[in-house]
Amino acid sequence: MTISRRDVLAMGSGLAALAVAGPAAAAAKYTLRIHTLVKSPHPYNDMAAAMKAEIEEKSGGKIAVKIFDSGQLGQDPAVIGEMAFGTIDMMISTTSNAVQQIPEYGIFTMPYLFKGMDEALAKIGPGTPVHDHFEEVYEKRGVGMKLLALGVSGTRNMSTAKVDVTGPADLKGLKMRTPPSPMDAKTWAAFGMLPVTVAWGELYAAIQTGVAEAMESSLPGYAGSKLYEVAPHVALTQHTLQVNHTSISEVTWKKLPADLQAVVTEAAKNANALGVEKAKGYDAALVEDLQANHGVTVSRPDTQAFMEVLAPMQVGLAKDLDLSDEYALLKA
Repeated sequence: MTISRRDVLAMGSGLAALAVAGPAAAAAKYTLRIHTLVKSPHPYNDMAAAMKAEIEEKSGGKIAVKIFDSGQLGQDPAVIGEMAFGTIDMMISTTSNAVQQIPEYGIFTMPYLFKGMDEALAKIGPGTPVHDHFEEVYEKRGVGMKLLALGVSGTRNMSTAKVDVTGPADLKGLKMRTPPSPMDAKTWAAFGMLPVTVAWGELYAAIQTGVAEAMESSLPGYAGSKLYEVAPHVALTQHTLQVNHTSISEVTWKKLPADLQAVVTEAAKNANALGVEKAKGYDAALVEDLQANHGVTVSRPDTQAFMEVLAPMQVGLAKDLDLSDEYALLKA
C-alpha cells in the first residue's frame, strides 16, 4: 500500500512516537522520515538506505528511519517548507531544486565548474570551507534546516525528444526544460535555446506534450523516471556534476540529544562518500543499458566545443547572479 503525503503529514511531528511508526520501530524513541524525489536505482536512495542502516544500528535502536522515495512526500520546494515545521525530518536531493529558498545553491549549476566527482567532493564535502559557508547560508536564510552534507551524485547530460546533439549548433531554438534556477536559464539561453521552467515531477508530461523539447539531468534520474520513453536521444555533454545536499529539519535536530546528533551527522558523511561511488557505477552501466535495452541513441559530442561557449561566461554569470563569493570560494 502506498502512503500518501497527506497521510504521512497527518501523523504529526516528524519525530513521531511508536504509535505511528509501526512495528519496525518498536524500541525506537524517535522516528526520522527521509524524503527523496527519485525512483531507484539512484544514488539518493542508496544513500538513504545506508543512513537508515547506520543510524538504526549506531543509535542502539533509539532512532527508526523511514524512507519515502519517488516524491511520495511532495516536490522539493514543498518538502523544504514542511521541514521548517518538522513534519518531514530529512531530505536528500539536488541543490538545484532548492535555489528558490537558497539562491546561493545556484552556483552548482554553473557549467564545467569541476573536473570530476572526486575533485568536487574534495572541494564541497563535510569539513570543507564550502560546506561551512553553506551551513552559514542556511542560518542566514532562515530555511528551518541544518545542512549535514554536500555531495556529488553523477554527471548531468542533455536529452532531447527528436534531435541527436553532436555540437552546440544542434541546440538552437529548442525549448529547454530548466528547474527554477536562473543559472540554468542563462546557461542554456547562451546556446540559443528557449528556457522553460518545469518541475521534475511534471517533466515526463512536458516532454510528451511538447511543452519542452530538451532537458538535462543525471543518468539515474533520467532512467529511473523512464524519460527515455519521451526523450530517447542522450548527448553525454557532462556539462555539470549533480551536487546534492543532505539536510535535516532544525525542529528535528533540536529534539535529538547530542549523542544522537553525532550519529546522524556521521551517517550523513558516510552516505555522502557512498553516493559518489554509486554514481560512478550507475553512469557507466546506465549508458550501456539505455542503448541496449531502451532504444536510446547516445552521442558523445566534443565537450570542448560546449566549454568554449560557456567557460568565458563563468565570472560574468557569478557576478550577475550575486554568486561571486561562492565562485571565488570554489575556485580557491
